Amino acid sequence: MKKLILLTISAFTIVVAAQTVDRRAFDPVPDKVVGAINGSAPSDAIVLFDGSNMDAWITAETEEAARWEIDGDAMTVRRGMSTIKTKQAFGDIQLHLEFRPTAVIEGEGQSRGNSGVFLHSLFEVQILDSWENPTYVNGQAGSVYLQYPPLVNAAQEPGEWQSYDIIFKAPVYDGRGNLSEPAYLTVLHNGVLVQNHVELKGATYTPMPEYGMRCVPYSQEREQDCSGKMPITLQDHGQVVSYRNIWVREL
Repeated sequence: MKKLILLTISAFTIVVAAQTVDRRAFDPVPDKVVGAINGSAPSDAIVLFDGSNMDAWITAETEEAARWEIDGDAMTVRRGMSTIKTKQAFGDIQLHLEFRPTAVIEGEGQSRGNSGVFLHSLFEVQILDSWENPTYVNGQAGSVYLQYPPLVNAAQEPGEWQSYDIIFKAPVYDGRGNLSEPAYLTVLHNGVLVQNHVELKGATYTPMPEYGMRCVPYSQEREQDCSGKMPITLQDHGQVVSYRNIWVREL
């Protein structure tokens, strides 16, 4: 009788153990997405610029039609054309864009190919010609402006196309307007990891980093509620920079 009890307990243990280690899941089935192939956007992406028009963009300050130049598959900003923003607002996103600082070198430091992409219209990933162009490290290409220098300098030569792939986690506020979760950012520059899930300390363009449910987004004058979705902004910093193949996936 004792042997029978031991065998029963042993079998029960084996069954429980098998159930514990079998962690396979069959539901929900992930959606089918065709990825970015040969420069095309993923099948579930929102295309913000493909070379055909600037319908997805407006001037940030006035909200009039964007005035950047379109040539071939690229759009180019020159001094005085104004910062632009997307008509659509976004929260958590995957963003891809390609940019090209001009090959004509007329300055140095922050005066060479300077532009920027602002996530949530608040947090800048710096765009700069950082090929053999010394400047403060948290202001070079691939930096979170004035907060984090890039892990490495992955810049191409002036006049060469470059890419950013960005994963952005938007800040979260509670019902009383208090910050409950900060923003986070991951950036690949030309396929190289340069920002690894860094915690953003606040808006990058203010004298000191700051969070606020109500804020004045970059290149805009009126205060607004920044606790929800916000546009993506591309900066006119007075230098010649071109962009192409811009798309975003909402996460």
